Amino acid sequence: MTAGLDIAFFGSSLVSAYWNGAATYYRGIIKNLAARGHRVTFYEPDAFERQQHRDMDDPVWAKVVVYPATEEGVSRCLDAAADADVLVKASGVGVFDALLEEAILSVGRADAMRIFWDVDAAATLDRVNDDPDDPFRSLIPRYDLIFTYGGGPPVVSAYERLGANACVPVYNALDPDTHHPVSPDPRFTSTLAFLGNRLPDREARVHEFFFKPAATLPNHEFLLGGNGWDVNAAELPNVRKLGHIYTHEHNALNRTPLAVLNVCRDSMARYGYSPATRVFEAAGASACLVTDYWEGIELFLEPGREVLVAKSGEEVADHLRRLDETTARRTGQAALQRVLAEHTYAQRAELVESILTRGIVPAC
Repeated sequence: MTAGLDIAFFGSSLVSAYWNGAATYYRGIIKNLAARGHRVTFYEPDAFERQQHRDMDDPVWAKVVVYPATEEGVSRCLDAAADADVLVKASGVGVFDALLEEAILSVGRADAMRIFWDVDAAATLDRVNDDPDDPFRSLIPRYDLIFTYGGGPPVVSAYERLGANACVPVYNALDPDTHHPVSPDPRFTSTLAFLGNRLPDREARVHEFFFKPAATLPNHEFLLGGNGWDVNAAELPNVRKLGHIYTHEHNALNRTPLAVLNVCRDSMARYGYSPATRVFEAAGASACLVTDYWEGIELFLEPGREVLVAKSGEEVADHLRRLDETTARRTGQAALQRVLAEHTYAQRAELVESILTRGIVPAC
């Protein structure tokens, strides 16, 4: 293997999943890049109370630099990153995104590789296509490479039309060290559980695929985890709201209910090929997963055998009426075997390394 690379990574947070759905994705990719001999420094702002809601200590496999959410704090980190072989700006840092997107292109060595890593490509593309004056639009051709964590051919084509030199999806995956089967926890006993922060571009779909089945099946218990659901959300007597669920509880939450639900954000469902982290985390815990329909699901899990797919809330309710413990566990076990074979972060890191070190860009 070639000598390890020094990678400077500007993202939302590596150590806190609080209002930060990309955390486990960052961890899986970076931990496995470190296992392959690469050195990553992760720069994250002290913002949105994430440091007060950490769910892990600084890892041994990355250096974490928490900087004040100020221009001076950003500037100091950019100076510190100047010697890196690879400079990465992730989407959705949350503060000074525009500043970082432009600055990454000018700091550091002339031979450094500069990457934009889009963890919400559908939203980014909608934004720049709706606004020809969006400042990021003109920066896209200046990056050596765009990585996305989903989107498949539609996202690749959209970025290429905007002048991207190359765009490669690096999909979410499973880290079997952190997400794996555990014993059921009585706290999470239920028919269906959904874990996801309340976001404007997903709320209508959550009402369709979660609250509507809950209303249809009043004698079944439903669990709702994530931030933002405690105020002005639908109130049903058979829905129990759990609030923020720390990552060390995810395995039990995925393993205990009869089934768990994945609901895509509007834009991700529209583009397709965008499995959320919870898809692989649930499969890793051998959960029986029910997902709303999106194009490309069969590339990751086989509908009907490894995952249950629904195009409406009525179809979710129908799945739950028919589902028994034996079928649920058989479906979850099949999903676990599939993701262990084809969708681990070790495999994703191997893909990233092949591109960074040998310039091998796979066909989408």
